[in-house]
Amino acid sequence: MPLSVSRRVQRVKPSPTLAVTARAARLKAEGKDVIGLGAGEPDFDTPAHIAQAGSQAISTGFTRYTHVEGIDPLKDAIRAKFARDNQLSYERSQILVSSGAKQTIYNLCMSVLDPGDEAIIPAPYWVSYPDMVLLADGLPVMPFAGRAQGYKITARQLAAAITPKTRLVLLNSPCNPTGAAYTRAELQALGEVLLEYPRIIVGTDDMYEKIYWDPEPFCSLVTAVPELYPRTVTINGVSKSYAMTGWRIGYCGGPAEIIAAMSTIQGQSTSNASSISQKAAVAALNGDQACVARMNESFKARHDFVVHTLNLMPGVTCLPGAGTFYAFADVSGAISNLGCRDDNEFAELVLNEGGVAVVPGSGFGAPGHVRLSFATSMQNLEKALGRMAQVIAARVAA
Repeated sequence: MPLSVSRRVQRVKPSPTLAVTARAARLKAEGKDVIGLGAGEPDFDTPAHIAQAGSQAISTGFTRYTHVEGIDPLKDAIRAKFARDNQLSYERSQILVSSGAKQTIYNLCMSVLDPGDEAIIPAPYWVSYPDMVLLADGLPVMPFAGRAQGYKITARQLAAAITPKTRLVLLNSPCNPTGAAYTRAELQALGEVLLEYPRIIVGTDDMYEKIYWDPEPFCSLVTAVPELYPRTVTINGVSKSYAMTGWRIGYCGGPAEIIAAMSTIQGQSTSNASSISQKAAVAALNGDQACVARMNESFKARHDFVVHTLNLMPGVTCLPGAGTFYAFADVSGAISNLGCRDDNEFAELVLNEGGVAVVPGSGFGAPGHVRLSFATSMQNLEKALGRMAQVIAARVAA
């Protein structure tokens, strides 16, 4: 007799990005020539001064538990970052450090959602948002913004999605998977809607703030709409900007009562983030930021190459992004040309015949698309896109 699991866990599915990455790794282990464009992980090493801070933490014995919500030097570094970059002022009691921004967002969902509460998640969305809401017994509501509107929802769409059950809105800009970023004016329009509903908590995921190249400066929601400060949790981390994915440090600033609730959730799950990683994150946020600019320059060059090359392929259209290290390609024309059923079958075709692993867009709430990560070398990108083009051309010709 099979062992049963909770209904809660049966409501959610494994992350498709992790599944694609794991499958690519298995194929490589079997000797297959596979280029993985699934993982959202910088290919750069953690900058030396940051790694040194972590090493020093070990050598000096800073290897014990810390306060659940994070060490004071890191909380102060986060406060300084928010003030410097986002014009946001927080006290230490308004800061929480977690084991990655993923845990930060999970803590938020668990802290504010009751059974039946609705959370608005604009689609395309990061794959984990809806499942986190489901794990918190909430109901995800996902208004869709397609290519014609730059993958960004309008104020009218937001207003239409709000019901008496709406408790949380999650906004990601620049967006994983699309690379789209909301302008200050667009955020102000969304904010005007949210100001009409004081019960709604807002979570803004700014993880890709520093991987950004749009002419208009990056703007966070509360920077654009300060009136939302009392009920907005601004989320960020060091994983992407500083090539520190494995260090697992995310953080947020927000209302003290919400942060306290999130800290309680964290205290009964993982407790503090790694003490060693916290010391490294202090060095990252307080140190020379030239390393961030250098990595961003490389990501922009890769972005330009990938978007241009994708748009040369029959049946493929890709809008340029404002940031992140993802390209989100509309492959609906190629799916039709190749006789594929959907984006999942298209991704299978590209993997099996071209040895290139991409993530189907349906996992992000956008069927007919695929996400390609360009957080890899230009050499790998040239080879991968060449193979993808060959698969499409060969099938169309046949």
